[in-house]
Amino acid sequence: MSLIPSFFGTGRTTNVFDPFSLDVWNPFETALSFPRSEVSSETAAIANTRIDWKETPEAHVFKADLPGLKKEEVKVEIEEGRVLQISGQRTKEKEDKNDKWHRVERSSGSFLRRFRLPENAKVNEVKAAMENGVLTVTVPKEEVKKPDVKPVQITG
Repeated sequence: MSLIPSFFGTGRTTNVFDPFSLDVWNPFETALSFPRSEVSSETAAIANTRIDWKETPEAHVFKADLPGLKKEEVKVEIEEGRVLQISGQRTKEKEDKNDKWHRVERSSGSFLRRFRLPENAKVNEVKAAMENGVLTVTVPKEEVKKPDVKPVQITG
């Protein structure tokens, strides 16, 4: 018997003896009971790639949580002049026929995120670094040029 009623059909997984089952609702499993496909796991990988974007006086800084990925598995590109694209691939863990899986929560598949950079971004000076599973992309900003102000003499 579940403590949380299922309003969404079979999408909610519950089991009184598993305390973690009460917090799981998989939106990719519906009441129609479609089998889980590769498309849904790839969609989950895209949706689970969390990226923060902050602007400092000097730069735009993007931080992406990419646990378990090596820098060789991640691509950072500038497309169409002003679009920052961060992409990569999480590979599925090799399965052995003797293994018995109890839970699979880590997503696998491709991920891709795009951000349109503002006009003040120096797209030729973008830097990226990866440390402890966190990708940091720094896009320096151009100094805002103050308009020339020319005083005008008032007569009369």
